[in-house]
Amino acid sequence: MNSTIKSARIAGILFLIATVTYMLGNGLIEAILNDPEYLLHVYPHQTQVTIGVLLEFINSVAAVGIAITLFPILKKQNEQIALGYVAFRAIEAVILIVGAICPLLLIHVSKEYIAAGAPAASYFQTIGSVALQGKFLSFQLAMIVLGLYSLLLCYLLYRSKLIPRFLSIFGLIGYASLLTSALLEIFGHSAGMLLFIPGALFEIFFPIWLIVKGFNKPSL
Repeated sequence: MNSTIKSARIAGILFLIATVTYMLGNGLIEAILNDPEYLLHVYPHQTQVTIGVLLEFINSVAAVGIAITLFPILKKQNEQIALGYVAFRAIEAVILIVGAICPLLLIHVSKEYIAAGAPAASYFQTIGSVALQGKFLSFQLAMIVLGLYSLLLCYLLYRSKLIPRFLSIFGLIGYASLLTSALLEIFGHSAGMLLFIPGALFEIFFPIWLIVKGFNKPSL
């Protein structure tokens, strides 16, 4: 039981690390990439971009760590879902890492663009647009992977009563919203941030519950 409590707390901490590092990393990167003249700013602010990318890498490592930490607990309830959760979080991490590489590539593109005198309507803009689209699509694909299998995770949590059922239901709603948002974005229909809110809140409340309360002992 002591090892279970420890695992729950570690998983909770990793959840919070993943959330915070991605928000900070993405915020640092998007602050530059959202500028219409981003190619003029990426290279001069390469340190900020690099730090943002490193924070996103930490998020990816933490995501895999969550699944590995929870595996011994989830395996007792359903080994197939537990194994699948590890696999899908690893896939999510790889996709996010690929997307995080795009801003690093833009550093070199920005450098060459500035050295060329920032020519209008040049191939630099085309390369930049492709890199931005790569980052966007990789994030949406990662959210589809996360949403799909996290629905199974929340179903398992609900069925096993490892956490209060109201929290599991909140997770089901949150990840269904996240999955819907990502699918809409892939097909060119922006849903804004509204559909991200339930999933984001669950990924704050759930780890706090794990850290403070852990898993329900009768279910274990």
